[in-house]
Amino acid sequence: MKTIRGWRRGVLAGFAALAGLAGCQAYYGGNTYPSPRYLEHPPTFIPPSPPFPLPRELATQQGIAAEPEPGAPAGGLPPRVPAGFGP
Repeated sequence: MKTIRGWRRGVLAGFAALAGLAGCQAYYGGNTYPSPRYLEHPPTFIPPSPPFPLPRELATQQGIAAEPEPGAPAGGLPPRVPAGFGP
């Protein structure tokens, strides 16, 4: 019976030691601080994404929007009012 209890205590002590070496956040004086290991990793640069990530599709859409309406006079009509902005 004592060997089972000793084995359980050894396993728990091993897990506690691994948790202590993991480099988790530290709590000192009411504040939470990151692990000192965060300084070992270089910062990751993620470039900003463009406002519309598909430039060829955007160019096609803009080209279609610039064409006159089918059946419209050559002089052109006033530009369309986007949906939701009219009376």
